[in-house]
Amino acid sequence: MDLDVFVSAHRAEWDRLDALLGRRRLTGAEADELVTLYQRTATHLSLIQSSAPDPQLTGRLSRLVARARSTVTGTRRASWHDAARFLTRGFPAAVYRARHWWIPTALVSTATAALLGWWIGAHPEVQASLAAPDELRALTRPGGQYETYYSSHPAASFAAQVWTNNAQAAATCLVLGVFLGLPVLWILFQNMLNLGVGIGLMSSAGRLDTFLGLVLPHGLLELTAVFVAAGTGLRLGWTVIDPGPRSRRTALAEEGRAAVGMAIGLALVLFVSGAIEGFVTPSGLPTWARITIGITAELAFLAYVHVLGGRAARAGDTGDLVAAERSATVPTAA
Repeated sequence: MDLDVFVSAHRAEWDRLDALLGRRRLTGAEADELVTLYQRTATHLSLIQSSAPDPQLTGRLSRLVARARSTVTGTRRASWHDAARFLTRGFPAAVYRARHWWIPTALVSTATAALLGWWIGAHPEVQASLAAPDELRALTRPGGQYETYYSSHPAASFAAQVWTNNAQAAATCLVLGVFLGLPVLWILFQNMLNLGVGIGLMSSAGRLDTFLGLVLPHGLLELTAVFVAAGTGLRLGWTVIDPGPRSRRTALAEEGRAAVGMAIGLALVLFVSGAIEGFVTPSGLPTWARITIGITAELAFLAYVHVLGGRAARAGDTGDLVAAERSATVPTAA
């Protein structure tokens, strides 16, 4: 595309749109003209971005389109309706759509943690490479560090700390997925290695039941949230490689916006798991009661995703912004 010719052909339309946006009141005909010019300018912007990107011109048209969009659609404020829509449609739909990524991620990761636990538990020489015998006994003995960890701080501050750390880990998986998913694999391995070490050391001490009784109440929901974040991050990385029928820019924008929404939703899920870890795990409840609470929270989340998310996904919800809030685009050549 010859950019100079294109600008000469359409400059008058852009100037006219700019002039209309500067008026405080418009007639009916002028309002119709503004809408038409807004749609044309949005198309011009897409063409320039895809065919002949020019930073100065792109910046001018982006500002012009943003002003026109605000004038045409009006100022929109977030409301409780938006929050309700996000929780009942957007977030569960995004998690449901990503299930083909995070469910295999969960299965492979869990198997990896189990294998690492078996390997560490069955090989004393591996345990000796992790810590000195006295340190290992301090970790695994009754009343040792593995048990007192969950009651080492006041429940409220401990729950807040756990929630913050886990939410940051989930957000990191989502954000770093764009780097072909490689950082996500490393974060996953680190988490599974930590879990595998605990399984291996406690099983070698004959106290695996105690360890699982401490981990399962909060760990089921917490790890599910991590697996969802990791699976979504891996999908975002694959989008860089294979965007499908969409342009790479459009695909990354759509999947990236959905990932940001998932970060917010997963923060809420991790808030629940953090509360369980802070208040239920170290409580005096019987082990069966604590595990029942954890299983109930996990099943509730899975039902939420399957029922609400499946229904919203089948209705066309992707977890992205609604169509009216997305940037204008033009079809791309196959």
